[in-house]
Amino acid sequence: MWECPKCGRTFKNTNQDHYCGEAPKTIGEYIDRQSEQAQSYLRQINEAIRSAIPEAEEKISWSMPTYWKSHNLIQFAAFKKHIGLYPGPEAIEVFAERLKEYKTSKGAIQFPYDKPVPLELIGEIAKWCEKGGV
Repeated sequence: MWECPKCGRTFKNTNQDHYCGEAPKTIGEYIDRQSEQAQSYLRQINEAIRSAIPEAEEKISWSMPTYWKSHNLIQFAAFKKHIGLYPGPEAIEVFAERLKEYKTSKGAIQFPYDKPVPLELIGEIAKWCEKGGV
């Protein structure tokens, strides 16, 4: 077990990403708390999603920026080397061909900081999530 020296919380993984103290209340607050490098990517991704699904509610869920419409539609978060996008496993399958150059897992996509962010694709994924996978 690893204990964060700042907040005293314990985790299974050493140096695990987490929030010390109170979680952010808005997406803007979440973005402002991230590194300068991450902020630029997060703002672009947030704008791509907001433009694609303007009717969705913006909130923080599981300490991550979330777009919600009766359920979580899509989420994203900053990490040391990438931005994680969480559209769910079905979206990963549907967009698999266009996501080949990125690392994916069951319900997540990793966009590394050393590559341009595919904003148009992120917008399409967000719209797909809003329509319920149709």
